[in-house]
Amino acid sequence: MRKVIGVLILMLVAASAAWAQKKRVAVLDFDYATVQSNVNMIFGSNQDVGKGIADLMVTKLVNDGVYSVIERKALDKIIAEQNFSNSDRANPDTAAKIGRILGLDAIIIGSITQFGRDDQYHNVGGGAGGWLAGKYGHGLGNVGTRKAKAVVGISARMVDTSTAEILAAADGKGQSTRSGTSLLGEGNSASAGAGGHYDMGSTNFADTILGEAVKGAVTDASKQLEDSAGKLPTKVINVSGLVADVTGNTLILNVGTKTGVKVGDHLGIFRKGKEIRDPATGKVLKVMEIRLGDVTITEADETSSTGSYSGSTPPKVGDAAQTVQ
Repeated sequence: MRKVIGVLILMLVAASAAWAQKKRVAVLDFDYATVQSNVNMIFGSNQDVGKGIADLMVTKLVNDGVYSVIERKALDKIIAEQNFSNSDRANPDTAAKIGRILGLDAIIIGSITQFGRDDQYHNVGGGAGGWLAGKYGHGLGNVGTRKAKAVVGISARMVDTSTAEILAAADGKGQSTRSGTSLLGEGNSASAGAGGHYDMGSTNFADTILGEAVKGAVTDASKQLEDSAGKLPTKVINVSGLVADVTGNTLILNVGTKTGVKVGDHLGIFRKGKEIRDPATGKVLKVMEIRLGDVTITEADETSSTGSYSGSTPPKVGDAAQTVQ
């Protein structure tokens, strides 16, 4: 019995350690310039399949739990502030800069290398009909009767946010198990995504042979990136700052991403207490600190951060905010 309990304790300790060591990453929209003509032909209009692929990869990484993945809202905010353009999607230097601002360990960039049929049959007609015809079965216009499988290829790279070094690379391949005359199915109806972005996470798309190939490529690449988690360097950062403003349970600190603060961090809030002095010289030997509570960081820029406070004692301006060992 004791042996079983000992094993369970070791498992819990290992699980806790693994959780603590999770690396923080984000996924930028994939570049799809290489396959844009195919995308236009398949959907009948330009759809941002690079964003769709990135969204699917985020979902996969979150569900697998190997990495701590930054939420899309925080990433989009920084991208807008940095005037990020589509041409920067696969640029390691730009990606590293965005990652540093967010306090990430690594950021994932990539491109779509293949998106379409597994043959060279290009007798595709229909022009403006395409996706807008309202039926998946007409999504490729006059494709003839030859059946083909859907194939998708993506190339992903994991970039160190400190150095812009490529830490890991993955090439994901996906192919449908079924074949058909249309990549988007027979007789299903849907509309193009608003603003040029189709929801590739929808059940309708997932049920098509193209959706099946996309899922396979994302799963393949994600697995390779997860297997490379050990390549990410461990960064130990101790944060020490002060409370600059208190509004209810919302605190603003005078430290930000430049000093290693990142969204999701938990910092202790401390107040100076009793001073211990040398009885012979009167010199202060030690200042006792009283821990008031904790703050969870919800926003961070280069020089400041905002967080939600929880604790029994109300904090005040000048209290210390520190990494809890």
